[in-house]
Amino acid sequence: MKASHFAFPQYFRAALWAFAAILANVPGLHAASPVRINLGTLAPKDTSYDKNLRAMGEKWRNAANGSVVLNIYPGGVQGGEADMVDLMQTGNLQAGLLSVEGLTHIEPAVAALQFMPMSFRSLAEVDFVGDQLRPMLEQRLLAKGYIVLFWSDSGWVRFFTKKPVLHPDDMRKQKVFAWAGDPHVPDLWRAAGFHPVPMETAGIPLALKNGGIEAVPLPPFFALAGQLDGDAKYMLELNWAPLVGAAVVRQEAWEKIPAALRATLLSTAAETGQLVKAAGRAESDAAVTAMVKRGLVVQSVPSAVATEWQAVVEKVNDRVRGVIVPTDIYDKAQSLLKEFRAGPGTKQP
Repeated sequence: MKASHFAFPQYFRAALWAFAAILANVPGLHAASPVRINLGTLAPKDTSYDKNLRAMGEKWRNAANGSVVLNIYPGGVQGGEADMVDLMQTGNLQAGLLSVEGLTHIEPAVAALQFMPMSFRSLAEVDFVGDQLRPMLEQRLLAKGYIVLFWSDSGWVRFFTKKPVLHPDDMRKQKVFAWAGDPHVPDLWRAAGFHPVPMETAGIPLALKNGGIEAVPLPPFFALAGQLDGDAKYMLELNWAPLVGAAVVRQEAWEKIPAALRATLLSTAAETGQLVKAAGRAESDAAVTAMVKRGLVVQSVPSAVATEWQAVVEKVNDRVRGVIVPTDIYDKAQSLLKEFRAGPGTKQP
């Protein structure tokens, strides 16, 4: 066999390399890198919150033919909510599913959706006030550089305690968890005669176990997910406040997504928000049933005792209005509640 027969593959390979080099320099020939949105949340991995966010990401990827990638970082692996807001500000995260606690680090007016203890009597009221306030809140968040992907909530915050609690004085004997990073909330607890212990949510299980805290206000679903009922064996069935939140994304990151895709992705996000809310409310109810089977004691609240708790709240409302919740939004929320309660019978709680 002639030597040229052996040389042919070498020449062929050389020609292919040369051709590839030419193609590499053709402008616009290669697909652009996908837009990556990294989203942090305290919601635990493999919960309905995490699963719904991942499903949303898959729908985004399909709608964008792979040009948008949503990465979820659940379980607080990026730190507390204040930490996640800081990471979004610096571009290390582009998005977050945050409770009102985290959102207020961006825009204080969001506090009206949650930080008015015992103002809401029903989830129907939560929906009504939220629907009315959200357009204005979204404009304020946009002014800070954030797009709201969806709003949601997880039902009612309850008190989980190591010792039985019914009256406010019972709670005053226990150390109560308070979100770290906001001095106004611990001050509010102290003004009402309670003993708050500020910390991040990641520290709750150990603090309950070692006695660093003895009472935690949070929705039942999160108590079950963290197996907190093993140490906090009592739940006070008081509608203290809803746990409201939103998924937000930095505007500068969002605008890297082609404009033609954004409406579709927002529509998918809105659908996801409804799924998250429905699952959160249903699972909180189911969580109580599950924990009762494991030994949780649920303390119902007679109307006379609810009045005691309401009196506690009313004494410190001046520390909520204008301090924790901006005056204009506080007054608007209270006005909306009066409007709701004065409406047709179908609106009554």
